[in-house]
Amino acid sequence: MGDNRLLRVAIAAAVAGGLACTMATPASAQSLTDRFKSLFGGKSDEPATDAPAAPVPQDTGDLTCPPVTVRSGASTYAVAAPGKQPVGNDLRFQATISKMARECSLNGGVITARIGIQGRVIAGPAGAPASVQVPIRVAVVHGGISEKTIATKAYQTTVNMTESGSEPFTLVAEDLTYPVPPGADGDRYIFYIGFDPQALKPERPAPKRKKQ
Repeated sequence: MGDNRLLRVAIAAAVAGGLACTMATPASAQSLTDRFKSLFGGKSDEPATDAPAAPVPQDTGDLTCPPVTVRSGASTYAVAAPGKQPVGNDLRFQATISKMARECSLNGGVITARIGIQGRVIAGPAGAPASVQVPIRVAVVHGGISEKTIATKAYQTTVNMTESGSEPFTLVAEDLTYPVPPGADGDRYIFYIGFDPQALKPERPAPKRKKQ
């Protein structure tokens, strides 16, 4: 009897200690790696696959999270030596998108999308610079015969190249927002992603108004 009582006390103490450790970890302290795990279902540093996973609609109650796909013609980003075309020996580097994921949340009639993107930058024969700026645009589009852009935003991420000549990159666009679509229109929404070299150009300052 005495031994059993001591065993029960020891087990209770161990469980209490485990609960204390769990409660001591703040729920808001989510690292970037954790966010990638939730988006991609794995570690952020896992090798990228050769092709994007097929988009699967994600529902949160009445909220439909649109599928994500790479826009046609924007799946690669190739840069050449100055004054050259990005082909053959004049290619400095090429970036490709290989994996995507998304999450949606609803707050006060506004949907916030988190789009995760993984890819790779490969050095070309002309030699890549020490660091590469990768420009990506994310858009939510109402699909159909006549597509309509609902919201769009450009992002950049820096990739530090090494002697291997092949480096992965990751980017999470966390602040793309748009109004809740009316009726069943949400079923026709699509998240488009793709490389956008124009995003690297600085915006032109607004023209100054002439004083009256």
